[in-house]
Amino acid sequence: MKNFLITLAAVLVSSPFFAQAAFDKFDGQDDVTSIIVNKKMFDLMSKVKVDASDRETQQYLSLIKKLENLKVFTTKSARAEGEMKVAADKYIKTAGLEELMRVNDSGKNIKILVKSGAKDSQIRELLMFIEGAKNDDTVLMSLTGDFDLSEISILTDKMRIPGGDDLKRATKGKK
Repeated sequence: MKNFLITLAAVLVSSPFFAQAAFDKFDGQDDVTSIIVNKKMFDLMSKVKVDASDRETQQYLSLIKKLENLKVFTTKSARAEGEMKVAADKYIKTAGLEELMRVNDSGKNIKILVKSGAKDSQIRELLMFIEGAKNDDTVLMSLTGDFDLSEISILTDKMRIPGGDDLKRATKGKK
């Protein structure tokens, strides 16, 4: 029983790290653009002195304190897109994510999956995969932390994250 509990604890603690490692192979590829932000950077960003008098800036500062890791990979390469699709599908099968929604819009397929946090409205992990239409980028995004889904549009706006507009449209009205 003791071994089972230790194994269970190790799996629960390591799952957010596995999400990040599952997609590390895309970092540094010539035909893939990478954006990687870790906990330390989020901590530093939350301490930057800014005029926090407007509500959106206050929400943004509150959100980035809750985030641990963000990885975004974009490509127009058919080869890299295929590899991203395989990696995302494999990760989805093993990570215990729930599909939040799926959108097919003009040849662009968008999947948004989440791992819930302690409360129903809290998200522990968000995975978004956008298969680009003919001339659009394919986007793979993994975000871990302890945040509310409604807060994500602020992050995607402020950081200009690729696929952010699609995520905002897809999650509009979802709480």
